[in-house]
Amino acid sequence: MVAIAITRSISIDSDELIESFTRATGAGGQHVNTTDSAVLLRFDVGNSPNLPDAVKNRLASLAGSRMTRDGILILRSEASRSQLLNRQEVRERLVSLIKEATIIPKHRRPTKPTRASQTRRVDGKVKRAAVKAGRGRVSFD
Repeated sequence: MVAIAITRSISIDSDELIESFTRATGAGGQHVNTTDSAVLLRFDVGNSPNLPDAVKNRLASLAGSRMTRDGILILRSEASRSQLLNRQEVRERLVSLIKEATIIPKHRRPTKPTRASQTRRVDGKVKRAAVKAGRGRVSFD
C-alpha cells in the first residue's frame, strides 16, 4: 500500500487505483500485436475516503465524460509503446486532475465601468467616425 501524494494534506492509496492493460491501437509493427501496452486506470472517486466532498464535486465537473454515473474516473493512456511509461503518464494525469480540483475558484464580483471610462470610449468612437466620414467622396460645391 503506497500512498500517492496529491497535496500536503491529501494523498490517495495505490490500492484505490485499478489498472488494466490492453493492446494499443494504431501503427507499431508486429510488436504491437503481442504486447498489452495501453493502460486503463479506474479510480472510484465517490467511495474514496481520502478526498474531501468539495474536491469530489469539483473533480466530477472537471472530469466530464471521463467520469461514469457511478463516480468512477476512467483515464486511458497509449501514447508510448512502453507499458511502464503509459502507467506513469496516466498516474500523472490523475494527480494533476485532482490537484486542479483542489483549487477553490474565486468568486467573481461583477463591476461596472466608471463614467470616465464610458466617456473616453464614446469620445474615441466619435473621433473614429469623423475620420471615416472624411474618407468619403469629395464634392466641389
